[in-house]
Amino acid sequence: MTTFDKRKDAAEGKFAHDEEVGFKITARRNKLTGLWAAEKLGLSGDAAEAYAKEVVIADLQEVGDHDVVRKILADFKAKGVDQSEHQIRRTLDEMAAQAKKHFA
Repeated sequence: MTTFDKRKDAAEGKFAHDEEVGFKITARRNKLTGLWAAEKLGLSGDAAEAYAKEVVIADLQEVGDHDVVRKILADFKAKGVDQSEHQIRRTLDEMAAQAKKHFA
Protein backbone atom coordinates (compact mmCIF):
# COMPACT_ATOMS: atom_id res chain seq x y z
CA MET A 1 0.00 0.00 0.00
CA THR A 2 1.41 3.37 -0.96
CA THR A 3 1.60 6.41 1.29
CA PHE A 4 -1.08 8.02 -0.84
CA ASP A 5 -3.42 5.06 -0.29
CA LYS A 6 -2.81 5.18 3.45
CA ARG A 7 -3.54 8.91 3.56
CA LYS A 8 -6.69 8.41 1.46
CA ASP A 9 -7.91 5.63 3.75
CA ALA A 10 -7.18 7.73 6.82
CA ALA A 11 -9.08 10.70 5.37
CA GLU A 12 -12.05 8.49 4.47
CA GLY A 13 -12.03 6.99 7.97
CA LYS A 14 -11.94 10.43 9.57
CA PHE A 15 -14.79 11.61 7.36
CA ALA A 16 -16.93 8.59 8.28
CA HIS A 17 -16.17 9.09 11.97
CA ASP A 18 -17.00 12.81 11.82
CA GLU A 19 -20.29 12.08 10.03
CA GLU A 20 -21.24 9.49 12.66
CA VAL A 21 -20.43 11.83 15.53
CA GLY A 22 -22.35 14.64 13.82
CA PHE A 23 -25.39 12.40 13.47
CA LYS A 24 -25.19 11.42 17.14
CA ILE A 25 -24.84 15.06 18.23
CA THR A 26 -27.89 16.04 16.18
CA ALA A 27 -29.94 13.15 17.55
CA ARG A 28 -28.96 14.05 21.13
CA ARG A 29 -29.73 17.72 20.48
CA ASN A 30 -33.16 16.76 19.18
CA LYS A 31 -33.83 14.52 22.18
CA LEU A 32 -32.84 17.27 24.61
CA THR A 33 -35.00 19.76 22.71
CA GLY A 34 -37.85 17.25 22.72
CA LEU A 35 -37.56 16.89 26.50
CA TRP A 36 -37.61 20.69 26.84
CA ALA A 37 -40.71 20.88 24.64
CA ALA A 38 -42.34 18.00 26.52
CA GLU A 39 -41.95 19.93 29.76
CA LYS A 40 -43.60 22.97 28.15
CA LEU A 41 -46.42 20.69 26.99
CA GLY A 42 -46.92 19.37 30.51
CA LEU A 43 -45.55 15.90 29.80
CA SER A 44 -43.33 13.97 32.16
CA GLY A 45 -41.84 10.52 32.64
CA ASP A 46 -42.50 8.02 29.88
CA ALA A 47 -44.73 10.48 28.00
CA ALA A 48 -41.89 13.02 27.87
CA GLU A 49 -39.44 10.35 26.67
CA ALA A 50 -41.90 9.22 23.99
CA TYR A 51 -42.37 12.80 22.83
CA ALA A 52 -38.61 13.33 22.67
CA LYS A 53 -38.35 10.24 20.43
CA GLU A 54 -41.03 11.73 18.17
CA VAL A 55 -38.92 14.86 17.83
CA VAL A 56 -35.83 12.80 16.95
CA ILE A 57 -37.81 10.89 14.31
CA ALA A 58 -39.31 14.13 12.95
CA ASP A 59 -35.81 15.28 12.03
CA LEU A 60 -35.53 12.46 9.48
CA GLN A 61 -38.24 13.96 7.25
CA GLU A 62 -36.15 16.60 5.50
CA VAL A 63 -32.71 18.18 5.51
CA GLY A 64 -32.19 20.87 8.14
CA ASP A 65 -34.08 21.80 11.27
CA HIS A 66 -37.32 22.90 9.63
CA ASP A 67 -39.10 19.61 10.30
CA VAL A 68 -38.21 19.65 14.01
CA VAL A 69 -39.22 23.28 14.45
CA ARG A 70 -42.45 22.72 12.52
CA LYS A 71 -43.41 19.73 14.69
CA ILE A 72 -42.72 21.44 17.99
CA LEU A 73 -44.39 24.67 16.90
CA ALA A 74 -47.51 22.79 15.76
CA ASP A 75 -47.64 20.85 19.03
CA PHE A 76 -47.22 24.07 21.04
CA LYS A 77 -50.01 25.77 19.08
CA ALA A 78 -52.31 22.76 19.55
CA LYS A 79 -51.79 22.88 23.33
CA GLY A 80 -51.82 26.68 23.61
CA VAL A 81 -48.16 26.95 24.63
CA ASP A 82 -46.88 30.46 23.91
CA GLN A 83 -43.42 29.89 22.36
CA SER A 84 -42.16 31.44 19.16
CA GLU A 85 -40.25 29.79 16.35
CA HIS A 86 -37.30 31.96 17.38
CA GLN A 87 -37.40 30.52 20.91
CA ILE A 88 -37.50 26.97 19.56
CA ARG A 89 -34.51 27.64 17.29
CA ARG A 90 -32.62 29.27 20.17
CA THR A 91 -33.30 26.21 22.31
CA LEU A 92 -32.06 23.96 19.49
CA ASP A 93 -28.81 25.96 19.49
CA GLU A 94 -28.47 25.70 23.28
CA MET A 95 -29.13 21.97 23.21
CA ALA A 96 -26.63 21.53 20.37
CA ALA A 97 -23.94 23.06 22.58
CA GLN A 98 -24.86 20.63 25.38
CA ALA A 99 -24.88 17.67 22.98
CA LYS A 100 -21.42 18.60 21.65
CA LYS A 101 -20.04 18.63 25.18
CA HIS A 102 -21.40 15.10 25.68
CA PHE A 103 -19.40 13.83 22.70
CA ALA A 104 -16.26 15.92 23.27
